[in-house]
Amino acid sequence: MTVAARLKTAALFLFCGALLFVPHGAWAQALTLDLGGENEGTVSGRVIQMLALLTVLSLAPSIMIMMTAFTRIVVVLSFLRTAMGVQQTPPNTVIISLALFLTFFVMSPTLKAAYENGVQPLVAGEIEEVEAFDRTIAPFRAFMLSHVRENDLTLFSDMSGEGPFASAQEVPLHVIVPAFMISELRRAFEIGFMIFLPFVIIDMVTASILMSMGMMMLPPVMISLPFKIVFFVLVDGWYLICGSLIQSFNAVPLSPAG
Repeated sequence: MTVAARLKTAALFLFCGALLFVPHGAWAQALTLDLGGENEGTVSGRVIQMLALLTVLSLAPSIMIMMTAFTRIVVVLSFLRTAMGVQQTPPNTVIISLALFLTFFVMSPTLKAAYENGVQPLVAGEIEEVEAFDRTIAPFRAFMLSHVRENDLTLFSDMSGEGPFASAQEVPLHVIVPAFMISELRRAFEIGFMIFLPFVIIDMVTASILMSMGMMMLPPVMISLPFKIVFFVLVDGWYLICGSLIQSFNAVPLSPAG
């Protein structure tokens, strides 16, 4: 018998011996699944809640991009990195993380209202799933409607063939969400243009100086990069960018659902 076979045999005997010391009561225990008592909703209701939770978790990245301030913030931060001329500084992980935290800061009142008006009563069994969905979506609707452009909303309303609507509250989500997204992209590009201007001026001045000195073979971008970084630090760029982004989202009054 080889050494490997002896080790396998010894391990098998040790495992069987360990089973002898397991209490007999452990073999007789049953596994039960508690889906709530009689006063905590039906089993089918709990199953629907679990499926809804799993669906929300799987769609969380898309919801974060579509219905929150994330789109504007991450596009502006990407414009900033491109305007400065740095390739991977800050890295994508830092850009996404900063955008997520700024988004959470901006969306905190909306998230709080959605939880208090929809999720909390549903967990307590006070409302049904359909009403909970409407209450949870209501704060996000208010946020998107307060930042969507009328032209964009009219565009998708006409293309859907369901308009015109008597009031903004009657506009369905599949019309509001794409209109909100292109409105956010437009504002992000407007902010990106303003960010680009000072850095383009630095590039132009650097290129003019190099040409006047006869250094036409020297890349202006390589020379202007340190001046861009110094300029951004001296004007406290991160403070200005983050502060302006947060202030660009006006506060939305969120009244509790009746």
